[in-house]
Amino acid sequence: MESLQLLIGAAVGIGFVHTLIGFDHTLPFVVLSRARGWSLGKTISLTLVCGLGHVLSSVLLGAAGIAAALAATGFDGSAGHGWISARVGSFESFESIRGDLSAWALILFGLVYAAWSLARRRRQQRHVHEHDGVVHAHGSEGASGEHSHHDLAGGRSLTGWSLFVIFVLGPCEPLIPVLMVPAFQIGLWAVVPVTLAFALTTLVTMAVVVGLASWGLNLGRFPGLEAHAHLLSGLAISSSGVAMLLFAI
Repeated sequence: MESLQLLIGAAVGIGFVHTLIGFDHTLPFVVLSRARGWSLGKTISLTLVCGLGHVLSSVLLGAAGIAAALAATGFDGSAGHGWISARVGSFESFESIRGDLSAWALILFGLVYAAWSLARRRRQQRHVHEHDGVVHAHGSEGASGEHSHHDLAGGRSLTGWSLFVIFVLGPCEPLIPVLMVPAFQIGLWAVVPVTLAFALTTLVTMAVVVGLASWGLNLGRFPGLEAHAHLLSGLAISSSGVAMLLFAI
């Protein structure tokens, strides 16, 4: 039981630190929330849904590995431990590939979002209306903001789904080799509490960090940057993907 308690404590600590330093877990939600004017509730809800997909993808992979180990060794527990331990390197390599794909997906998503922002802004600047025989051009983000809301409404669901797919693609690198495999060596029953401790810590940390950052960012007003909020959001998301590749976070 002492070894299980140590593993659960490690799962909590690793989940917290891994999420805190991996700002790709939080930054996209914070910047998009500000740019798109999401409510705090919507922002945290989307964060939790994406975080759940992020964790479950690695949990399912680890569970599949454990099931394969038991099946390959005739459901003999001790033999299964050796089988899966011998293949930890394969799991790490696969998770590393998933991590790179996720990073590139974030980079591409951010760049596409930034390009959309630039194209949309230029379209607004060329937008021409005729009123009472007078022709004039103006951006569609005027005082009423009706065009802006209309333009953004269609992209909200696409943005959310894109983030969800990216987070499902991204692995929780330490979960399988550092937590699930040692827990399996204690016993199959030990995998559940260790995995739950990591998953809950990750989700809570994501929600708290995103909530606090979004709330703090919404307190400030940056008139000079507001017009470029979407462009800056896209570049920030791409930067988080670059940081994933450079620093393996």
